[in-house]
Amino acid sequence: MTAAGEARVSLAAVTEVELALQIESAAVDLPGERFFCDCVARAAAEFRARVELTIRVVDADEGRALNLRWRERDYATNVLSFPSEGLADIAPDFIGDIVLCAPVVNAEAAAQGKTAADHFAHLTVHGVLHLLGFDHEDDASAAVMEQHERTILAGMGIADPYRA
Repeated sequence: MTAAGEARVSLAAVTEVELALQIESAAVDLPGERFFCDCVARAAAEFRARVELTIRVVDADEGRALNLRWRERDYATNVLSFPSEGLADIAPDFIGDIVLCAPVVNAEAAAQGKTAADHFAHLTVHGVLHLLGFDHEDDASAAVMEQHERTILAGMGIADPYRA
């Protein structure tokens, strides 16, 4: 632990991660700091030697409010990513914030026949890739991002999340 609510982990052949984890959800059986650090480290390994970020796990009310404010969509969504901008000079390793809405993630996992842990891993990887500049705004960009996700998740023993 580096400070209250923060964890630091360095895994062989992956990125060093400094994570501020905020759990603001009443959901039970949520992944912990080590889980999220592992997901982040693996997602960033090809791109950065070190990253700092915040992951906030929320309930539906906060997820909906954030999605409405920042995306003008009035529903709780599974993951939101807020890339850091303009901080390179003062915080070069800080890549941004990820918000995961636990009730949405858990409901999607159940509907898709996945474990909640696998779905949290996928959405964390997805969020980190957004923080690193990837998007899925067009078919070509989506294909690149999804292939990175598949490769990273396969390395974690998680099945292709896009397989029909």
